[in-house]
Amino acid sequence: MSAPDLSLLTKRRFAPMFAVQFLGAFNDNLLKFAMLFLANFSIYAEQPERAEMLAAIASGVFIAPYFLFSALAGQLADRIDKARLVRWVKLAEVAIMTIGLYGLWFQVIPALLVALFLMGLHSTIFGPVKFSILPQHLERQEIMGGTGLFEAGTFLAILGGQLLAGVVSAWTAGLIAMGVAVSGYLAARAIPPAPPLRGEHPIDWNVWRGTLHILRTARHGGDARGDGKVWLSILGISWFFAAGAVLVSEFAPLVSGTLGAQQEVATLFLVIFSVMIALGSVTVNRLLGGQVSTRYVPISALGLALGLFDLWLSTSGFSASVEAASVREFLAEPGAWRILVDLVLIAFSGGMFVVPLYAVLQMHSLPEERSRIIAANNIVNAAVTVVVVLAVTGLLAWGVDVPGVMGVLGLGSMVVALVGFQAQRRTREG
Repeated sequence: MSAPDLSLLTKRRFAPMFAVQFLGAFNDNLLKFAMLFLANFSIYAEQPERAEMLAAIASGVFIAPYFLFSALAGQLADRIDKARLVRWVKLAEVAIMTIGLYGLWFQVIPALLVALFLMGLHSTIFGPVKFSILPQHLERQEIMGGTGLFEAGTFLAILGGQLLAGVVSAWTAGLIAMGVAVSGYLAARAIPPAPPLRGEHPIDWNVWRGTLHILRTARHGGDARGDGKVWLSILGISWFFAAGAVLVSEFAPLVSGTLGAQQEVATLFLVIFSVMIALGSVTVNRLLGGQVSTRYVPISALGLALGLFDLWLSTSGFSASVEAASVREFLAEPGAWRILVDLVLIAFSGGMFVVPLYAVLQMHSLPEERSRIIAANNIVNAAVTVVVVLAVTGLLAWGVDVPGVMGVLGLGSMVVALVGFQAQRRTREG
């Protein structure tokens, strides 16, 4: 099979779910960034410290449901028909966007934070479904291609939501978000049935106990082959998203501080990052011919590490000759293109790295517990992201500059690459 397998986009067993995922990722980012732009350039225009605090609060509000409700989400997705659950979730999104529309129109930050929390809850419930449903609808040789299209579409949707939030009014953003939510629900109605793969099992409503149980299942009991690849995949995916979250969040201070350029240069970085992750996501399947394999994971992690190391060096040695440079002026600076090449290498390697890990997570998990394993992945993703963000915050407070943070991320990625090469060696020897 070639990649991307665009023919999947014409099939009912994939296209509606792809549309639901794409529209949901778009809406998450449109709502969040519309709120942040409204706060920065309108409500708190004269109080930048409050706008900065809101950005931190917004991130915490969105990620909190992943800790609180992922266990319940995984249990629900393994208990009832996944297509029906998606329709319920997307119908709830329409109601959530009604709250968001109210908050954007009347500039009510608490209402927007409630909507953002509920969208985080929406994503938490949807998360275990979106990957556990693919093996029920796709052939084994289609999993890599479908996962690559999912990831490519997701990053392009994230980019689209962020960019659109910056060029339309808050009220217009709210109206668009409402329309997107309705479209997502209509797409969800076309998803074929995906019934549970075993009989009904009880739901553990104790959040703490349920969370510990699915983490133990992912660590010890959810691997159909018993080779540990499921847990290693979860750790690798978690590092990718944590490092990516830090990198993207540091684009603005890197551009405005270290590189002395305008916001449009940060937007250029974001576009390059998102597009190249998408390209890496669909390229890896062409190299693997549709086979579910981690063959290119270690070398991709190595590419990620080398890109981050060189980004550290290229930005540390950058000397701006023009203050507040535009994109054209920035590109004319010595060393600017080296920075862009570093971003291309980082993002392309990241796409190559994460897609096979998601495919392994889907195909190596026990089918009847697949949703709970993916819910465990979401919990670990959130936990690792919080730990890495706190560590980076500490480094910045300690006096490490943004280029130095890139070097630290490169070091972490090098460790991931070494673990990957070691795991491959053990597999060959076994």
